[in-house]
Amino acid sequence: MTKTVDLNADMGESFGPWVMGNDLALLDVVTSANIACGFHAGDPDVMATTIRAAHARGVGIGAHPGFADLQGFGRQRMALNHASLGNLVQYQLGAALAITQANGGIVRHLKLHGAMANMAAEDKAMALACYRAALAVAPDITIMVLAGTAQQSAVAELGCKAACEIFADRAYNDDATLVDRSLDGAVIHDAVYAAARMIEMLQAGAIIAESGKIIPTRIDTICLHGDTPEAVSIATQTRAALEKAGIKVTQFEGKRL
Repeated sequence: MTKTVDLNADMGESFGPWVMGNDLALLDVVTSANIACGFHAGDPDVMATTIRAAHARGVGIGAHPGFADLQGFGRQRMALNHASLGNLVQYQLGAALAITQANGGIVRHLKLHGAMANMAAEDKAMALACYRAALAVAPDITIMVLAGTAQQSAVAELGCKAACEIFADRAYNDDATLVDRSLDGAVIHDAVYAAARMIEMLQAGAIIAESGKIIPTRIDTICLHGDTPEAVSIATQTRAALEKAGIKVTQFEGKRL
């Protein structure tokens, strides 16, 4: 069984006076933060505030680029050519690098958001386009990937540093992709259940799909979504369950596959 694991959350997703999630509470529990870069959510002020708060707590900072889709929260699929995808990723990563550097921190990792991530989990060529663009800007950055998907195949081909991620608050299909949010049961709201299934997956060294299918995979980090109403409870319960099981919660190292 895995002896250590990272716990990450998507955050920095407020916009102006509109507040999404409880970032400060999450930052007291998680070890890595995926911070929105202003396209699917967030703005320069929110980015700076979240980055400063993460840095002050020693939480690992990650760029979380998505589609230019504020209205749909980055969860609406878009058809972009690979050159445009690369530009979109570089633009957002550049913003994260600049604001983080200005506040004395470093961007440790990059993780795609929402529809962009789900599409890249199904399409290796798309994942390669996004990751090559990021690595051209920050060659040593760790790419956080949806474990067991085309994203993981892409980073294996690139030979870059990677962190393989499973989700505490999302259900799985048999191909290790996430169940579509429009379907019942796709989002998990029960914090105790979410924590228990993470222990089960870590003990198995595998993703366990809704069908019961076992999908063996490397697991470096566990994610929960900051916009889920129960996010803080899920984070707290999951961390407590991990520590009770003798699993140390700490930042991932970013190892090559």
